[in-house]
Amino acid sequence: MGDDDAGRCTGDATHAVMLGHPEAVVAQLFRRLRQRGGGLLFGPRIVFVRRNHFEVGLHLCVAGAAKLAAEAIIQKLVDFQIAIPSWALGTGGTRFGRFPGGGEPRSLEEKIEDVGLLHALNNASGAISLHIPWDIPTDYQAIKNLASQHGLKFDAVNSNTFQDQTNQEYTYKYGSLQNVNKAIRKQAIAHNIEVIQQGIALGSESLTVWLADGSCFPGQLNFRKAYQNTLESLEEIYAALPSNWKMYLEYKSNEPNFYSTTVADWGQSYSYVKKLGDKAFTLVDLGHHLPNANIEQIVAILLMEGKLGGFHFNDSKYGDDDLTAGAMKPYQLFLIFNELVEGMDARGMNHAKDLGWMIDASHNVKDPLEDLLQSVEAIMIAYAQALLVDRKALEMAQNENDVVKAQEILQNAFRTDVRALVAEARLRSGAALNPVALYRDFSVRQELIKERGTNTVATGL
Repeated sequence: MGDDDAGRCTGDATHAVMLGHPEAVVAQLFRRLRQRGGGLLFGPRIVFVRRNHFEVGLHLCVAGAAKLAAEAIIQKLVDFQIAIPSWALGTGGTRFGRFPGGGEPRSLEEKIEDVGLLHALNNASGAISLHIPWDIPTDYQAIKNLASQHGLKFDAVNSNTFQDQTNQEYTYKYGSLQNVNKAIRKQAIAHNIEVIQQGIALGSESLTVWLADGSCFPGQLNFRKAYQNTLESLEEIYAALPSNWKMYLEYKSNEPNFYSTTVADWGQSYSYVKKLGDKAFTLVDLGHHLPNANIEQIVAILLMEGKLGGFHFNDSKYGDDDLTAGAMKPYQLFLIFNELVEGMDARGMNHAKDLGWMIDASHNVKDPLEDLLQSVEAIMIAYAQALLVDRKALEMAQNENDVVKAQEILQNAFRTDVRALVAEARLRSGAALNPVALYRDFSVRQELIKERGTNTVATGL
């Protein structure tokens, strides 16, 4: 590429995102594989032989606005971390089948090792989100120490009242927190409080509650009583939260119940968390909406009301497909981040710390670790594109009802290739220029299969 853009704007077909001529050559991905306690561990940092320079210059001219500072964007990308869910480290499957690829984590310890591997590759996956009772530690201090060795912290802990567990006294067949049977509600409440206690022991500071509660047929459920029972149950759980904790109430339009869901959409979730108090927030899972829902508008309103807690990132074509983030609707992902950047800046919020950023994606046909690397990359790209939006120019266009100009400002940012910025952020933090390529070059999945076996199935799935 040329050394400058000759004054061209991002709207030009010839707009440029310039790279210097990188001389970086990766000689070694990991410190040598080592054995520790029978588990396969990878070194905490990726080693690069040298790079004389990898200069990124971003030359933008959006509607005549001043050029944006690439350095500021890179630093925001370095700071941004996305939690990895423990349940996404194995193949997902559907009701029709599951096809494990081998080398899946057989224990919580191996799940932490896998997240540590991802974090070593991208330095953007510095937290793990656990699902209880799938991931109950036997030695909390040892688990915390292992996570610390990999540079990881524990993000939101997740309760499970959508499945019956071994030796469980009552079934959740007809609901948990909503159930007409008070004893069943008490059982579900006690489980959530137990999850909070386990999270405290790990250093987590948030609880995610997702309910499968609802009904399959008209007349099966009294909607008003189901709401009231659920609210009373949530109030008991909320009362058990430490002062520094948050509760995230996740909604879903349908599945496994298809006639009604007790917390079906953002409005219903909002009505609960508004009543619960200042520590309760709505969690947005991108796949938990009816087709064509305007998720970016939902995000903007929740953020404005101070009730947006965080995200489960994924992508979908039809429903809760749990596909790789950005695989189907990258423009929607960008538009969501556009509202996030604007809304968080308006409230003086820290992009990296004030919301919960988590992935909730898994699939049957991909290597789960490659899938997660791709999701993190897509999220980072959408975030970087949103940081490029000229806010002053956009506000001016909106105030002047200049629909064309407003559209151009957003689309110019979206069409800008920001992969160089994302790569530079990784390099500066000691991660890989191309995480997926390095993962494959070093045959990581094959090494995991050698260590763990070909028929292993991740716990909890």
